Amino acid sequence: MLQQIDVNYLAVLAAAIASMIVGFIWYGPLFGKMWMKMMGFDKKKMDEAKKKGMGKTYALAFLTSLIMSYVLAHFVGYVQAATAMDGVVLGFWVWIGFLATTQIGSVLWEGKPVKLYLINTLHYLVALAVMAAILAVWV
Repeated sequence: MLQQIDVNYLAVLAAAIASMIVGFIWYGPLFGKMWMKMMGFDKKKMDEAKKKGMGKTYALAFLTSLIMSYVLAHFVGYVQAATAMDGVVLGFWVWIGFLATTQIGSVLWEGKPVKLYLINTLHYLVALAVMAAILAVWV
């Protein structure tokens, strides 16, 4: 039976917000133009999406970040990560075991470029490392 984990909900919220900030930077100034090109998004499509309203999209993205942060908080508790480096290492193992492996299907089965896979997957590596570091030191 798994041990009962006390979840710090403020830490979960902070980690989810940090994940959104990482995504904003990652898909904005760092790799935004390259990602848009590989996804086939042009300025016209982006303007159309903005006119429809991105609020619902961002709200759903934040909800998924909250869920990921909450589950990750349990992993932090199970492995008793207590330092930022413990969190980074945990984030790496979660990433390599669950995200890097499952997202490769976009290359294998959907024919997406490896560069797109790397942009998307490495985003999750950074996000998980940051989230787990926050959760480890704040719990």
